[in-house]
Amino acid sequence: MPQLTNTGYPGRARRDRRRRGGSVLEMAMLMPWYVFLFVGAFDWGYYAHALISTEAAARTAALYTSTSATTAVDQTTACLYALNELKISSNVPSTSTCNADPIVVTAIKVTSGADGQAAASVTVSYHTVSLIPIPLLLDKQFWIVQTVQMKLRS
Repeated sequence: MPQLTNTGYPGRARRDRRRRGGSVLEMAMLMPWYVFLFVGAFDWGYYAHALISTEAAARTAALYTSTSATTAVDQTTACLYALNELKISSNVPSTSTCNADPIVVTAIKVTSGADGQAAASVTVSYHTVSLIPIPLLLDKQFWIVQTVQMKLRS
């Protein structure tokens, strides 16, 4: 009479042990893909946040510069508004000058469109931090540039 295991079936314990080994092997083979997906989602989230923050910084600075003809070229205060929007970013120091890496802000007075009215134009350039690159999709670092034009209100 064959030896019975706890389950009452001969040889079942041996088969269960082989299945457990197969699961470990599957997990070991799929783990690099899981890590790659996690890192990719993390990077895309960071870059999306940087894009939205840069856009908000340009819009806020343009709102200020569009108040009058004298503020249209006030890069110093436009820089303060942009820095306030980008202060949550990890590589933007609170003492940044807005004319060097990682953030550059320019404010100029332009003539807008076919109507020929004066407008304020603000460009915010932000250099992202170095994260894990995704081959063929994202480099380690790149510049995000947003330009906003608004007609002068006075």
